[in-house]
Amino acid sequence: MTTDLLASSPLSQPFFQHALLAGTPIAAACGLVGYFLVLRAQVFTADALSHVAFTGAMAALAFGCDLRLGLLVATVAIALLFGTLGRRARPDDVVIGSVFSWVLGLGAFFVSLYTTSRSTADGTAGVSVLFGSVFGISAGRATAAAWLAAGICLVMLIVARPLLFATVDEATAAARGVPVRLLGYGFLAAAGLSAAEATQAVGSLLLLGLLAAPAGAAIRLTDRPYRALALSAGLAVAETWAGLFASYTVPKMPPSFAIMAAATAVYAVTFLIRRPAANRPRIRTPAPARS
Repeated sequence: MTTDLLASSPLSQPFFQHALLAGTPIAAACGLVGYFLVLRAQVFTADALSHVAFTGAMAALAFGCDLRLGLLVATVAIALLFGTLGRRARPDDVVIGSVFSWVLGLGAFFVSLYTTSRSTADGTAGVSVLFGSVFGISAGRATAAAWLAAGICLVMLIVARPLLFATVDEATAAARGVPVRLLGYGFLAAAGLSAAEATQAVGSLLLLGLLAAPAGAAIRLTDRPYRALALSAGLAVAETWAGLFASYTVPKMPPSFAIMAAATAVYAVTFLIRRPAANRPRIRTPAPARS
């Protein structure tokens, strides 16, 4: 009986092990990057990158390349383009919206090119890019995704302090010698890589939720930046695990939907939690000078 229970456990299934191997570091990376996206008011950037991911993947398939290559190249290139067109590598909504519409047009073109010009076209490839296929990821792809996501996490932890300084007070950070513009470009590249990685887990249509919802919940739960950063990554991982287990338990529930449902539920719960008012520091007024 114990053997039967172990055999029915999701952790004993290779496809579930691969999903956990890839999904855990991807979620952590999205939580870390997403925190700064929310803090820097660049959530619209993540929304644009979700469509860029689809266009890049379909372009790669149309030209007979690995769709992961298209994901990575397109998201990083467009993210850096946002920074180039923006002020101090912090793109504004006008820049993003202009590139956004152009990328959507390219996506429609590459979908048509892929489906009409290639006799071996996989009709489900576009659906997998849009909605993710984490349960169908192979061991090799899972390992590669895990290493890349772990690298993103490491980079974000290294630059967290100067990036936070540049985010909160850009002018002072620049005056203190912090390479604000370089940090901006580096962060956008990390955001692009995270978007490409998240596409494999939850799909390009839903990756915005994995980048924004855990970070938004963490910011609502605590005012301390480093605690919020850790909480954002932890929530993203926990929600990914919850979604994977829920999808395994209910086979008709897609894992991408389950993950986003968990993330949305956690974010909604934060509105029911009342935080105690933060203690404001007492400002001491100088005593009047004696005559």
